[in-house]
Amino acid sequence: MYTSDSRDLLTQVLRNEWGFKGIVMTDWFGGFPGFESIRTGGISDVVKQMNAGNDLLMPGIPAQKKVLLEALDSGRLSQEVAGLNVKRILKYIFSTPTFAHYKYSDKPDLNAHAAVTRSAAAEGMVLLKNENNALPFADKQKEVSLFGVTSYAWITGGTGSGSVNNKHTVSLLEGLNAAGYKLDKELVELYKPHAEKEAAAEKERRKARGILALPERLPEMKMDDAFIAKKAETSEIAFVTLGRNSGEGGDRVVNNDFNLATEEIEMLDKISKAFHAKGKKVVVILNIGGVIETASWKDKVDAVLLAWQPGQEGGHSVADVISGKVNPSGKLTMTFPVNYADHASAKNFPGEPSDNPADVTYKEGIYVGYRYFNTFGIKPSFEFGYGKSYTDFEYSDIKTSSKIFNNSVEVSVNIKNTGKVPGKEIVELYLSAPGKTIDKPQSELKAYAKTKELKPGESQTVILTLNKKDLASFETGKSAWIAEAGTYKILVGASSLDIRQKIEIDVSKELLVEKVQHILPADKQFEDLKPQ
Repeated sequence: MYTSDSRDLLTQVLRNEWGFKGIVMTDWFGGFPGFESIRTGGISDVVKQMNAGNDLLMPGIPAQKKVLLEALDSGRLSQEVAGLNVKRILKYIFSTPTFAHYKYSDKPDLNAHAAVTRSAAAEGMVLLKNENNALPFADKQKEVSLFGVTSYAWITGGTGSGSVNNKHTVSLLEGLNAAGYKLDKELVELYKPHAEKEAAAEKERRKARGILALPERLPEMKMDDAFIAKKAETSEIAFVTLGRNSGEGGDRVVNNDFNLATEEIEMLDKISKAFHAKGKKVVVILNIGGVIETASWKDKVDAVLLAWQPGQEGGHSVADVISGKVNPSGKLTMTFPVNYADHASAKNFPGEPSDNPADVTYKEGIYVGYRYFNTFGIKPSFEFGYGKSYTDFEYSDIKTSSKIFNNSVEVSVNIKNTGKVPGKEIVELYLSAPGKTIDKPQSELKAYAKTKELKPGESQTVILTLNKKDLASFETGKSAWIAEAGTYKILVGASSLDIRQKIEIDVSKELLVEKVQHILPADKQFEDLKPQ
């Protein structure tokens, strides 16, 4: 059954249990079994969709409208259901600024907006590695070698629905130039036309493949050892950007996407060897939207900055972090595995039959992402919640507002900047449940907060709150959210594996947090993954 057909999901769970008051609309062509069916005259079950509580079918095609009107005329779709769908849409429209004749200027302050995106992107960057203080690099007098096609053909955001009409794109080249860095001119003059040519060719390839064509990685420029050795002689540091783009309409792949391409590995090897031979540093900048393999090459470089796909001001944002104008404080929202196969889902994806998958059963149960890696002891390349800084932070004096959990508990911890430069720290609170009557991961993130910018020697007390739902798990057999009785460990730290402070609270008796209706029974029996 499609989500858009499910009354259990759209009415019982979404509206009755969660209290949602807005409109529900499908994704584009929701309820169709793929684009092929649209071309061959297929149609979604519009009556089922309306009865489920789906108010709006997108983008809406004439065949759907015809069937809908016929269903209303024949009584297969009741006037009451259609009336309720229309009522919800009108209620939404009546509450919009447009209906209230909101006086808009049509002259947005683009400079102010650019400043926001520049700051937001820098705040979210994650410093994955920084050996011997390779970063920040603030010396604007010494020459910089800028490698990697993506340094010049910068990726602001994903494709398809991940793409927006941005005013401009600031590449890393432009960001470093604007920040006053002295870039090796010969490299820039070689890379710029190469990047422009490859970006144009990729645009044509995607146009030929259609609206949902996935972007391909741009090929790197070939350079011989002697040329790179010459750059290591004259430049003080090498910045190397690795780029990945993706979008809707297909999945990323393992080879040449999650894993580095052979030419990227060769480029990194050559640059690292040449620059390290001269006692120079190599910094990799990741201009990517999702996880890539890092374990095989991270030891070859001095620093790794995860810049993500940082929007139209991205080049400025990276320059702000590289120079030390902004101290990076982002933390990973996912695990970077050593190998793709280390993920629990790798055993199930992309489904069966393998040559043309039509069905996939995810058997990892609650052990998704870091819950799997940390509970099963799978060593990651970089763990969930990880992120370095140009300074250091000391965690101390953890306290709880009560030793016995009632309806909620406050957890306070003191964070002190013990380094030499100002910085912010994201404090992460993980909860480890008793796990005697309910299957639970080793620990789960339940709260987090970012400190203000702390000067060297400055401290801040961070307060985080745990509520009943934070302790609970859904128990299928009881159709309820339940927190088991026992001792819960509160773990506060700088990542899911870097725990700095611990304290315990007790739940004296089992808590029934929320009872829900028993719906959505499994249509296929399988065993969820569990630790041995």
